[in-house]
Amino acid sequence: MVNSSGTSDNILRCAQTLIVAGGYNGFSYADIAKVVGVRNASIHHHFPSKAILVQTLVARYRQEVEAGIAEMERQVTDPLGQLCAYTGFWEGCIDQAATSFCVCALLASEMPLLPEEIALEVRAHFRSLSAWLASVFERGAKLGSFALSAPPKVEAEMFLAAVHGAMLSARAYGDPKMFGVIINPVVERLVRKA
Repeated sequence: MVNSSGTSDNILRCAQTLIVAGGYNGFSYADIAKVVGVRNASIHHHFPSKAILVQTLVARYRQEVEAGIAEMERQVTDPLGQLCAYTGFWEGCIDQAATSFCVCALLASEMPLLPEEIALEVRAHFRSLSAWLASVFERGAKLGSFALSAPPKVEAEMFLAAVHGAMLSARAYGDPKMFGVIINPVVERLVRKA
């Protein structure tokens, strides 16, 4: 008997890798079928359309990010430590094919071409991540850890853009180290000097 949940997970993992490699329009069900070892009909059984597949993927991705952040917050309570853990996570992912780029950031670059149900999930991811970063900056400023030049919400948006821009530069230069070269000075500028 085929494990339906396992097949669904394999399809989603494969779709994520293919999106990171080539974007929303850069893959088809035939591509997934080759990698996962199933027929197109099996993929359609789990995900009747590409839009449903990617919407499901983004919703799951967002839940995983939120769960990862919650776990990290349990382990790291200091706002600066949380910011460093977040950037450190991405620095560790940059040279891995399946995780070298935030799926939602990549899809955001294709927003005008995406079905609305996917665009809604991508926006929800950005709002959630931005709200978390704003809370980190607000707590850090109150504790005297950060010297903010703008309100926490604006700092969060600037920081999010810097992280995604650093991912893009690492990809453009073909050099994973570019991520740290760009993002580490951004973090250092936020730290209040004693």
